[in-house]
Amino acid sequence: EEQKRLLENRPDQPQNPRVLRIAIIGAPNAGKSTLCNQLLGRKVFPVSKKVHTTRCKAWGVITHEDTQLIILDTPGLTNPLKAKRHNLEEAMLTDPWDSMKHADLVLVLVDVSDHWTRNSLSREVLECLSQFPHIPSVLVLNKVDALKKKFLLLEIATDLTEGTVNGKKLEVKSTFKQDSRSSAKIPLQITESKVPVSPCGQEKNQAQEGSSLDRSRDVGGAGTGEAQGPKQYGPKDLKEMKGWPHFQEIFMLAALRGEEVDTLKRYLLLQAKPGPWEFHSDVLTNQSPQEVCDNIIREKVLEYLPLEVPYGVTQVTEVWEEGECGELLIMQSLLVPRESHKRMLIGREGKVISRIAREAGQDLMNAFLCDVHLKLKVEVKG
Repeated sequence: EEQKRLLENRPDQPQNPRVLRIAIIGAPNAGKSTLCNQLLGRKVFPVSKKVHTTRCKAWGVITHEDTQLIILDTPGLTNPLKAKRHNLEEAMLTDPWDSMKHADLVLVLVDVSDHWTRNSLSREVLECLSQFPHIPSVLVLNKVDALKKKFLLLEIATDLTEGTVNGKKLEVKSTFKQDSRSSAKIPLQITESKVPVSPCGQEKNQAQEGSSLDRSRDVGGAGTGEAQGPKQYGPKDLKEMKGWPHFQEIFMLAALRGEEVDTLKRYLLLQAKPGPWEFHSDVLTNQSPQEVCDNIIREKVLEYLPLEVPYGVTQVTEVWEEGECGELLIMQSLLVPRESHKRMLIGREGKVISRIAREAGQDLMNAFLCDVHLKLKVEVKG
């Protein structure tokens, strides 16, 4: 009821409010929800090693002094064939595109630990960017802590930007090819920049820190070559492209560990423009508590069931009550299509379902900041 009241009432407004709507897009399992949770400072969005954990677009809200950031966490960009394979709703195909329509800035997240995909943007991401070339975009390289050979980050950044950032050419320095056993800093990392932008070197006299980019320009300002805006790309152009040559900035971070996330957050706060807040300052997400609960339980189901099995699970909340001492009492049924799936979900001596309930209950306590008593039961559909 409190969440509903906050969402329905007119938001409080500071004297000079500023706002920025940010869409985070990328391939499934790139770490979008993990990054959102780190930016928010609390676990609100589900996270799993399996793809398609996020099933619908959800908003996170960060309010800092007179500035409000609205983060649009979206399902990973996919295609109809993959959507059918994972039994995904039609909204999984349309939600990322809808979020782009409302965004002032787009973050494109890439998992650099995946050597199969890290050197090129997916066709779906490129199509999304080409449909909205007027929206400033920023490249975020995630999971850099998992990359042992740090010099590869320059090669990845060059491929994903087509060698151009903010209208300027990236220069890859051969001096980065150090011993792979070295634990040297991320090649493009900056620590003393006047503007808290991320891992993108400064001037040529700092070339040893990364590239020879001039980072003194604002994200909204047009760098050389950006004055007329990005050109339109057709299907044939996109087929030949590996990256997007119109990124304004590059950030490198490890979202799971929180490394460099504050740098990105400060940068986003600087990009906010004058405008009224859309949410009350106490709002953390536009999701209802029941949606947060469903997402967290589904995250655990995805984590502990093999292959495609968890994508066929349907959740039904049977009980949602507040106890005498303010604790939350939740009972949810997990409906599965086959008896074999039921046995897998329950586990030997009930160990799997007990673990799911225990871990989900702990996450719900952290999310709602109150005691949560969660009970789960498993049934076969029909």
